[in-house]
Amino acid sequence: MSEEKTEKKSEKEVKNAGENQILIGQKPVMKYVIACMTSFNAGSKKVVLKARGRAISRAVDTAELLRRVFMKDVEIEKIEIGTEEVERVDRPKSNVSTMEIALIKK
Repeated sequence: MSEEKTEKKSEKEVKNAGENQILIGQKPVMKYVIACMTSFNAGSKKVVLKARGRAISRAVDTAELLRRVFMKDVEIEKIEIGTEEVERVDRPKSNVSTMEIALIKK
């Protein structure tokens, strides 16, 4: 099973190699805003915020703060939503929501 997961991850990494990705977790929203600003100021034209489960609201907050307060020239290019099936040893399979927010600088 782990080989299948690594293959899927490597396919995604190859597909998105030309863009900066920020994985949203449990840190405060401002940490992710600063990471986006750093990436844009380093010359990136596109940044993708990726979040799963409860972190989705933090990703939305990050995109909105960045767009409305800190960098007025950033727009949302697209938003993709989906579901991943997560398998754990101590629990049965469960579905986890996912979201990707692609931001571009004008």
